[in-house]
Amino acid sequence: MLARGFYGSILLLCGLATLGCQQFSGRPHGSEDNRPEDNKDFSRLYSQNCSGCHGADGQHGVAIALANPEYQAIVDEKTLRDVISNGEQGTLMPSFAKSAGGALTDEQVNILVQGMRSHWYKAGLLNGIDVPPYAASKQGDAAHGQQAFTTYCASCHTTGAQSDKAAKPSSVTDGSYLALVSDQAMRALIIAGRPDLGHPDWRNAKSGHPMSDQEVTDLVAWIASQRQKTPGQTYPSQQ
Repeated sequence: MLARGFYGSILLLCGLATLGCQQFSGRPHGSEDNRPEDNKDFSRLYSQNCSGCHGADGQHGVAIALANPEYQAIVDEKTLRDVISNGEQGTLMPSFAKSAGGALTDEQVNILVQGMRSHWYKAGLLNGIDVPPYAASKQGDAAHGQQAFTTYCASCHTTGAQSDKAAKPSSVTDGSYLALVSDQAMRALIIAGRPDLGHPDWRNAKSGHPMSDQEVTDLVAWIASQRQKTPGQTYPSQQ
């Protein structure tokens, strides 16, 4: 009788020890169900990977507003997938796909793309409207771009030489800003605008008429021509 009680106690202790090891010794409860690659929820994936730059709800972030239906209308799913997977050269947008050094599987990238489309894309939004394409197909003329800046942008934005005028909120030719934005990112912003920040799209510029594809291309060319070789450093013209 004593022997049976003794061995029963031993078995009970072994069972408790095994349970303890499973819970506390390098094996979090349910860890087999919580691997990063098992995350298939759009909201969680977006919050963990995108919200820091693009805003918690796809807007009000430092980067372009993904929740802007006009942006979603001009960019196709293939481009979204490529940018998420491989990043965007000339910007702070990193690569997220495992194949490019990131942490997301191809399936998770697809979940992000499909989630953005289902939440923020509005079918037919720009149907029948002459909208400049997402990617430039023409050569830009910087001289004409400066004229476009004066016509469409100067009432709100300054150039570097005007940056001391407090009435105008930002300089689009600041060297540090231009070091963080690509030509493509500028083009997308000019076309789609930033409604979350009060920045108009290509149709609602101060001139009262929409910008043409060529004007957008020329404007990007002029702004890009202002890039400095040593952004963030003291420029000779400012000494």
